Amino acid sequence: MNRRVFLTTSIGLASAPLWSQSHPPKPYSTDLLLGQKTLKLYKTSIPLAKKAGRAFEKMQNAARKEGIEIQIVSGYRSYERQKAIWNRKFKANKTAGYSDQENLKKIIEYSTLPGTSRHHWGAEVDLIDGSQPKNGDVLLTEKFKEKGPYAVLKKWMDEHANTFGFYLPYTENPQRKGFYYEPWHYSYAPLSIPLLKAYTELDLNQVLKTEGLEGKHALTTDFLQYYYQNHIMGINPLLKNF
Repeated sequence: MNRRVFLTTSIGLASAPLWSQSHPPKPYSTDLLLGQKTLKLYKTSIPLAKKAGRAFEKMQNAARKEGIEIQIVSGYRSYERQKAIWNRKFKANKTAGYSDQENLKKIIEYSTLPGTSRHHWGAEVDLIDGSQPKNGDVLLTEKFKEKGPYAVLKKWMDEHANTFGFYLPYTENPQRKGFYYEPWHYSYAPLSIPLLKAYTELDLNQVLKTEGLEGKHALTTDFLQYYYQNHIMGINPLLKNF
């Protein structure tokens, strides 16, 4: 999207900022944090920022020696890509009879509002074991448990992922709020922690945009405040170490 056009349409829900007005520290520009900047990726098969990509490749090679082929289902995701996912889900839910508020609640069980996705940063990966058969939706919790096809991968990641800097943001902790448990989603902490810190210093009421976004009229100040506290910040405490 053209930056000039993008900047002309903001949420504009309140004159007072929802969060701090301070600017993110360099080198994390607002465009990068919102997924609006084209990110230089490590390689096509490892769509991550370079630092995260190098660490991932080391982890991948270590797992491969034990017969596990760590495969990325989703890595870096741009604002436009996230908006397409959001709009597709919103339209499908609307067709199914959901009200706007019900629609938002349903989408944010697993999917993020464009401009708020951790996948914008190039530090997040959704993983499966590529050596196993792929049937239907691969990113289902039950496939990572007990006799599921990715149970061995999950066990290996539980034992080794932290060694390479990767942590689950959306843990299976009943006390954690926000997005549902995602056993496939890992975050490269050495990069994502400072990125999150920079992100929390943005004034989202000023920088978050809704041009062409389905359901934008339902994004009230109260909803955004709830979403920030429970979804953006509803993560593994080890990834908020700043």
